[in-house]
Amino acid sequence: MAQAKINAKMNDASKGKFTRTLSMADRSGQLLESLDQIETRVEALREEATAMEQERECLIEMIQSIRNSQEMRSVCDGEREELSLTASRLLGRTLTVSISVDTIRNNQQEEALKKATAIIDEIAGKVLEDMEEARKRLQALHAACVTDAPPVPLDQKFQSVVISCALEDQKKIKRRLETLIRNMDNAEKTIKIMDNQKVDHSSLTNGK
Repeated sequence: MAQAKINAKMNDASKGKFTRTLSMADRSGQLLESLDQIETRVEALREEATAMEQERECLIEMIQSIRNSQEMRSVCDGEREELSLTASRLLGRTLTVSISVDTIRNNQQEEALKKATAIIDEIAGKVLEDMEEARKRLQALHAACVTDAPPVPLDQKFQSVVISCALEDQKKIKRRLETLIRNMDNAEKTIKIMDNQKVDHSSLTNGK
């Protein structure tokens, strides 16, 4: 009789323990599911913030392009002043927006980013010395950042550096190179237009 009671208590204890284990597993599963949902929202937040960061850069570039455009030079002084003030106001408001998406890097990725940045900075600093040579070098760097077959020779040394960077940094490096090349193209167009105007003005003067 006593043994039967002992066995009954052991069975009850076993059932209770088994029930608690299931409950803990359920709670663990619920917590894991919640964390998975949060992770999805975190990644969505980073993507949205990155998109806003790119939009900010795009707006700044557009405003500066308008301020330096040939169209701005072709209007009368009064209108140019008003347009310049509006552009400056928009640029100032854009610059008040601060967006930062930090990238988690290991030591190797940190070092690779420093190398890639130094290479780009070196070329960007020599644009005024030789614009055509700087453009070719920047295009070679950009070719090292794209997956499609580039139309220009790529810089293999730079490619090995970029590959060692974090994925988010690789995208930022590619965007920076695209912006630099685009700005150089716009600057060259402006220089050609101004030079043509100078030639036309000289021809008119000689004609008189």
